[in-house]
Amino acid sequence: MNNTKEHFDWDSPLCESLVEEKAMAEKKDAGSRSGKYHRRMTSFVVVSCMVAAVGGALFGYDIGVSGGVSSMDTFLKKFYLDVYMKMEEDTTVSNYCKFDSQLLTLFTSSLYISGLFASFAASSLTGTFGRRPSILVGGATHLVGALVAGAASNIYVLMVGRILLGVGLGFSNQAVPLYLSEMAPTRYRGAFSNGFQFCVNIGALSANLITYGTEKMESDWGWRICLASAAVPAAILTLGALFLEETPNSIMQRTDNHQKARSILEKIRGTKDVQAELDDLINASTISKTVAHPFLQITKRKYRPQLVMAIAIPFFQQVTGINAIAFYAPIIFRTTGLGESASLLSAVVVRAVNMTCTFISMLIVDKFGRRVLFTVGGIQMVVSHIAVGSILATQLGDHGGVSKGYGLPLLLLICVYVSGYGWSWGPLGWLVPSEIFPLEIRSAGQTIRVAVNFLCTIIIAQTFLAMLCHMKSGIFFFFGGWVVFMTVFVYLFLPETKNVPIEQVDIVWREHWFWKRIVGQENVLRETGA
Repeated sequence: MNNTKEHFDWDSPLCESLVEEKAMAEKKDAGSRSGKYHRRMTSFVVVSCMVAAVGGALFGYDIGVSGGVSSMDTFLKKFYLDVYMKMEEDTTVSNYCKFDSQLLTLFTSSLYISGLFASFAASSLTGTFGRRPSILVGGATHLVGALVAGAASNIYVLMVGRILLGVGLGFSNQAVPLYLSEMAPTRYRGAFSNGFQFCVNIGALSANLITYGTEKMESDWGWRICLASAAVPAAILTLGALFLEETPNSIMQRTDNHQKARSILEKIRGTKDVQAELDDLINASTISKTVAHPFLQITKRKYRPQLVMAIAIPFFQQVTGINAIAFYAPIIFRTTGLGESASLLSAVVVRAVNMTCTFISMLIVDKFGRRVLFTVGGIQMVVSHIAVGSILATQLGDHGGVSKGYGLPLLLLICVYVSGYGWSWGPLGWLVPSEIFPLEIRSAGQTIRVAVNFLCTIIIAQTFLAMLCHMKSGIFFFFGGWVVFMTVFVYLFLPETKNVPIEQVDIVWREHWFWKRIVGQENVLRETGA
């Protein structure tokens, strides 16, 4: 065998054997060390994670309130009079095109544009100063943005408020999932991390309920209350962040204070016997401190699977079509002929179903694993997309509405869709990326994940109403096709990560049938001198 990389035969039985032997040895060692982790569920870690997870409520509230106020007559009259006139008076406009306004969609997407840029600043802050400061900055900025948007007197002030809200989301979305995954005990990491998506649904449901409760107000107070109420979860997160402890992973990454990391571990694990977990943190931090440029490091071959997932998972999460429905559920229901109140109430029902299924996911994700939930949820969403698209294609024309006999089945099918999303791509789209990155690239990896999420959200938010106008019912077949593709992708390329310690999770890539040819071979090359 030649001792050069260029002449090493990666497809040879020897190479395959070396890769598999190394993967098995590492898996056995990881299992042994994980078994030595002594931990119990402590009230301190539960409360800390509950406070941090409120960051998800910020995201959810903004998603829910965008579609809600966009369908309110008082809001449209104030800022988007042309849309209101087209909706109420122009009978020649297609059902699918009544809300097609780039200025209206900019109200939604402006928040995510600012969040996209803020996430890169958040990466630097999170890596340099820790997870807690980023959570604090995110909550405080979001609080100011909510108050500005609620007090807006013109479209320009409204947009300033939305931009500040987006900055808050950029920081909180970057830091909160990392905080949850690092604080949670390995055995319950899925449940704790899924708490972020559960709070997303609580925030969105709250937005739907407040919108439904205020839409009858004839003055501007209805939409003002809706927008300003985002200050409530922001205030909770901001005040709570003042009392949070930094994660031991972050302490080890930024300092050499082993004693402080140990004391935090003892506090959150409820035991003095934390040496095995501390040793893993020390080893991970030693590696992380040798990395000067994590955004360049993550492009290297050994991090290829993590980089692919950091891009693919948030992209797939958006092309499920969920945000299109979440943003514009009231508008979609009004498109089918329901009145303003009925549309908002239907959106409340849909969100309640989503929240319930996310809670179920929290309970079962660490038992059944990530891959099973991805697969089951994907099948549900595909069937629902096809059924909803078929009903709209056959029953809803350019004018008039869907008959009452189809209104309820349509609502039920959308509920089936969001339930599938609720225990699969909703929570797991945040959980999996937060647990797959080694410490040295964790902040950079999470930034890429958040940035891709924001970028795809912007594209969906800005184009959905135009797509609805041009593709009509075909929009549901479009998203259904993507769900088929992504379900197959996850089944083939995403390894199971349940019950794997977060600082040892890179091992799963080295025993995966596909990724071991990339990351496994690099280790063989280094250790054999090939």
